[in-house]
Amino acid sequence: MREAPQLADIEENLEEVKERIAAAAKRVSRDPVEVKIVAVSKGRDPGRIMELVRAGQSVFGENRAQELRDKLQEIDEALEWHFIGHLQRNKVNMVVGKVALIHSLDSERLAEAIDHRATALGIRQEVLIQVNVSREKSKYGVDEKDAGLLMQAALSLPGLKVRGLMTMAPFMEEQEGARPFFIRLRELRDELNAADPEAGLDLLSMGMTQDFEVAVEEGADIVRIGTAIFSA
Repeated sequence: MREAPQLADIEENLEEVKERIAAAAKRVSRDPVEVKIVAVSKGRDPGRIMELVRAGQSVFGENRAQELRDKLQEIDEALEWHFIGHLQRNKVNMVVGKVALIHSLDSERLAEAIDHRATALGIRQEVLIQVNVSREKSKYGVDEKDAGLLMQAALSLPGLKVRGLMTMAPFMEEQEGARPFFIRLRELRDELNAADPEAGLDLLSMGMTQDFEVAVEEGADIVRIGTAIFSA
């Protein structure tokens, strides 16, 4: 059985990811400080997460509501948590108010459920609209032609603050193949802001282990990286 990575491995992996982000940002005259790394901690035990915390990482992303709930109970540390997976309406109470940002708003009914919980808590939950730019049947997200309608519905709800858009590109052998999908998400964000200047969409969450450098080149503000950080 392969041993789990130790702190030195995780530190080195994190530094390598930061260096690759910095190089990608430099290629397009961006400041790498603009790019937030969300360490995808799905399936990682709290001990491994704390190793990464000691290496300097403070932002983590979870895909499953129950796993997020359990980790919040086990990890007594002031970390920034994001929810990046598909969120079912009956799991909203486990997530709203527990995370800084929900990346996966994909329907009006989910928006209403988030709003109901956020309003009960007296907060505004920050969210991203997940767009299925690739139109793959295996992926969640609203079709880009419906993104404007969902945005307007979400903007009308007092318990939500819509910050931007999220997408997942198809898996490609070469990350260059993901570029058109990231370009399209950026263009869609700009189109939505132009159609409603008060929308104020300012964040793009795109790019994972296999394609984050291209995502940074195309304007990603948030990259979601698991394997490149946690794997030895």
